Amino acid sequence: MLPFEMAEYQDRLRKTKERMVKSGVEVLLVTDPANINYLSGYDAWSFYVHQMLVVSLEDLQPVWIGRYQDANGARATTWIHDDNVISYPDYYVQSSFYHPMEYIAHKLEQMGHRKKYIGVEMDNYYFSAKAYDVLKTNLPDATFKDAGLLVNYVRLVKSDQEIEYMKKAGKIAEETMYKAVQSVKPGVRECDTAAQIYSQLISGTDEYGGDYPAIVPLLPSGRNTSIPHLTWSDRAYQEGDTVIIELAGCYKRYHVPIARTISVGSTSEQLKNISPVVVEGVNEVLNAVKPGVTCGELENVWRNSISKRGYEKEARLGYSIGLNYPPDWGEHTASIRKGDNTVLEPNMTFHLIPALWFNNYGIEISESFRVTENGCETFTNFPRDMIIHPPFMMNQHDGKIS
Repeated sequence: MLPFEMAEYQDRLRKTKERMVKSGVEVLLVTDPANINYLSGYDAWSFYVHQMLVVSLEDLQPVWIGRYQDANGARATTWIHDDNVISYPDYYVQSSFYHPMEYIAHKLEQMGHRKKYIGVEMDNYYFSAKAYDVLKTNLPDATFKDAGLLVNYVRLVKSDQEIEYMKKAGKIAEETMYKAVQSVKPGVRECDTAAQIYSQLISGTDEYGGDYPAIVPLLPSGRNTSIPHLTWSDRAYQEGDTVIIELAGCYKRYHVPIARTISVGSTSEQLKNISPVVVEGVNEVLNAVKPGVTCGELENVWRNSISKRGYEKEARLGYSIGLNYPPDWGEHTASIRKGDNTVLEPNMTFHLIPALWFNNYGIEISESFRVTENGCETFTNFPRDMIIHPPFMMNQHDGKIS
């Protein structure tokens, strides 16, 4: 069963075609699996081979082209007609002699697209330089244009149904963070905490299960908290460690990230001093969110807040989130950073991650939120202060840690 009503898919396709017209694109080759899913519903772990959705201004339906053994998945998970599912033979897969784009170029020519203005997602994890070169070689009369974020920008404002899925992802993220925090104790290995996180992320809640997230749990500890994108090892936590936990709940491929920082036992004076600065900055930014404000103005609120205490942050403050596949849950469009003039609208969704990293330590306390009609609401309800334990007690009913 499709996760959205047919009318919503039709509306997404209409908005995509409107952007195609404005961009001078007659045929759009969609290779980002999140964009393929967004327009067609296709959902499978097949993005490690070449596949695409062909969107033509002239056609009522897109065309899915991919590997032969994945064609039944396209028929089962999309709303498009079976005749619009086209597959290439397996000898094209990871071959030194053949390339799937040769086959796809031939099909595009058969569809009448030989001399069209063709948009491709140039800066995309799933569209290689070789793929682009083979397409150009086999379609010499076509004019290729960069349409890398065309569908991504259609995705920026969420529908009410998308928001409902993100609320469910937020509940999964919240419950998983509780389990993760409970697991961090002296003598427990980092990998065992990661296992607890994965168990809860996939199990979800009693009412609904979870999906695999686009990014693995990030679990730097000790001095490594200055390195934000470390995962885990088999090292055991020690008294005095600081542990950063960043994870995301995922439901129907929609993500809600959250990050918190834990001190195992005694806390350094550095973290005692910086923690309230970060929390204050988070609160001030969330209070400033409302339609009409720009992403750059939100960053300015944060910058002014922490500069009063003598701190500054080099990295961006946040980014739009939603539907995605590995290796990233960000949408690659709006960023909460200086100079980003994206104007906030209701049902835009962001991961606000005002983390600070120094030479020997770091702190992350993040929130995912949606813009409402007159402000914002967060997708999770979890204490923002740095967590110090043991001993500690947690009450999931009132969201308090003591």
